[in-house]
Amino acid sequence: MVTKPSTFYTIRFNDCDPLGHLNNSKYLDYFINAREDHLKENYGIDLKDWALRGLGFVVSRHEIQYVRAVTYNEVVCKETALIGCGDNYLDVEMLMFDKDRLGLKAILWSRFTHINSRTGKKEGLKEEILEFSRQVLVPGVDIAKGMNARIATLLNKS
Repeated sequence: MVTKPSTFYTIRFNDCDPLGHLNNSKYLDYFINAREDHLKENYGIDLKDWALRGLGFVVSRHEIQYVRAVTYNEVVCKETALIGCGDNYLDVEMLMFDKDRLGLKAILWSRFTHINSRTGKKEGLKEEILEFSRQVLVPGVDIAKGMNARIATLLNKS
C-alpha cells in the first residue's frame, strides 16, 4: 500500500500575490486538497461518505514552514503521509517539492481530531481508522524533535 502518495500541480495566477509568489493562505488549500485527493485515489476513502456514517475530523493544529518560494506557473509535487496516531487524532505531514522532487518548498504538519460528524463531539478513533492507520503510518518521523529537525533531515536528503 502506498504510504506517501503524491501529485503534481501547476500554481495558478489567482492564487499568487502581486509579486507572483503563492499566497501563504493558499498553501493550506493546496495541501488539504491534496490530502483529500490522496485519500480518495489511493485508499478509496471518500470523506463525504465517512461524514454520512458519522466519521469526521476537524483540524486541531497546523504548523507550517515556507522553505523556498513557490511562484506562478511553477509545477510542484505535493506529498502527504500519516506520521502519527493517538487515541483520537491523526498527525499528517504534507510536503511540497519542486517538480523534480529535489527542492523542498514547504512543510505542513496537521493534527486531525476525530469527531462524530452527527453530534460534533470528539470521539476515539474507530477500529477501521486504526486499522487503516497501522497500514499507512510512516515510521521514522520524530514529531517530538520538532519541525526544524525534520526540515534538516529532508534537506540533507535533497
